[in-house]
Amino acid sequence: MNKIDEFEVELGYIKDETIQEDCRTMIELLPDYFFSVPASSTGKYHPSYSLGEGGLLRHTKAAVRIGYELLQDASIGDKYSSVEKDIMLMGLLLHDGLKLGIPREKYTRFDHPVLMANYIMEHKADLLMSDEEIDLLCSVIKTHMGPWTQDYDGNEVLEAPKTKYQNFVHMCDYLASRKCLLVPFDDNNRISV
Repeated sequence: MNKIDEFEVELGYIKDETIQEDCRTMIELLPDYFFSVPASSTGKYHPSYSLGEGGLLRHTKAAVRIGYELLQDASIGDKYSSVEKDIMLMGLLLHDGLKLGIPREKYTRFDHPVLMANYIMEHKADLLMSDEEIDLLCSVIKTHMGPWTQDYDGNEVLEAPKTKYQNFVHMCDYLASRKCLLVPFDDNNRISV
């Protein structure tokens, strides 16, 4: 499997060549399981298209597409620079990259947003983006869970979104997880509209 090919369309939404190249670098570093596992092991929190083989990949593609579509609307997109848009789309593409941790665990790691942000920081030397851009990327990933910041024991584990960038990424992820919003996929895990 060529990991980059799986995101050919989504990478095309990112205009800045440096950000696009860094996104490719991080896609290559995603664990293989990311491309095959369902977005939800129980099906409780995600629509049917994100269940089964490749469900997490499809959920991610849906979140990126929702983000891309919303940013095309001037009333939304004009609030962000072109680079900020690209970073948010990259954040959406990577937000669940370590959903089952490293090494792979059986169930979703509640702290997966922090794991992914830390993973990016561990590979900072491999990236071309500025420190400020990487910080923005990590901040939108760390807060993508929105108001769900406490683990199953009631411990405060995650940060809630505060900035317009963090809120945007959370909103796109949230919309991609709603059962009432179905995104059509073809047999190659590509959005078919």
